[in-house]
Amino acid sequence: MFKVGKIAIIGGGSWATAIAKIVVGHTHHIGWYMRRDDRIEDFLRLGHNPAYLTGVHFSMDEIFFSSDINKIVEAYDTLLFVTPSPYLKNHLKKLKTRIRDKFIITAIKGIVPDENLSCSEYFHQVYDVPNPNLACIGGPSHAEEVALERLSYLTVGCSDIGKARAFTEVIDSDYIKTKTSSDVVGIEYSSVLKNVYAIAAGICSGLKYGDNFQAVLMSNAVQEMSRFLTAIHPIERSVYDSVYLGDLLVTGYSNFSRNRTFGTMIGKGYSVKSAQIEMEMIAEGYYGTKCMKEINRHMHVNMPILDAVYNILYERINPQIEIKLLTDSFR
Repeated sequence: MFKVGKIAIIGGGSWATAIAKIVVGHTHHIGWYMRRDDRIEDFLRLGHNPAYLTGVHFSMDEIFFSSDINKIVEAYDTLLFVTPSPYLKNHLKKLKTRIRDKFIITAIKGIVPDENLSCSEYFHQVYDVPNPNLACIGGPSHAEEVALERLSYLTVGCSDIGKARAFTEVIDSDYIKTKTSSDVVGIEYSSVLKNVYAIAAGICSGLKYGDNFQAVLMSNAVQEMSRFLTAIHPIERSVYDSVYLGDLLVTGYSNFSRNRTFGTMIGKGYSVKSAQIEMEMIAEGYYGTKCMKEINRHMHVNMPILDAVYNILYERINPQIEIKLLTDSFR
């Protein structure tokens, strides 16, 4: 029977902090890679992440911190990657330790830029990690609500369902409910697309479109998502499961959604750069939009919402004009 062994968190943001809280609550020990020594020193002194979810306190004797990714990879069996997707390659470039025999779990809701690969595809193709050693975490799960121990539902995807089940035992709790899936590729791509659609929802909000239209937008978004997932990974799935539709809805509607917030700023007239500066946090959907547009140039799936967001963010088309054209395509 598979055992997850010693678990390490790779990343230092809000979602990494929330996941660390879940895991250490069960295991009472984790490794934690953060790239900045000053951030680690502050964490050890304060007992909480100095930059994200500062209300979540940890017992420092349950965590081994290191800014050396190789030291963490060597010492731990299961590596849980929770870095923003644009930074993943730079972290991995520091690796001198082989990872193909590790159990790799990604909780990254983004595509690896320049490669246009999902995270599991990137680990498989570039680092030769076999598919049964690759898993992902998906589902509607704002870090802020997980930190507050509000009831959340997560799906662990892995082609080896036994390994997926083993990891669910590590994160199951009174406030975290889990299930498993073999659809790793579908979960990863849907988690990228929902960020794109959340930006669209935000843009429409910024343009003063109301709740009636937002519902139509989300209805069209789930159909667009379904078309793409069927094209890229044609298996039997229900896009109405929480890991697909639930994640789309919470990211599209919630005030915690940084992608929706980013889109709202764009709809109100901010430039991309000024919105990014003011937010001070990564809106994964900005990068995901470009990657998905490039991937779809080969897939040829009908994706008018993706196209509209791309045109606004990268072609600098006026949001009011672009969204009006989009609304004319809806029925």
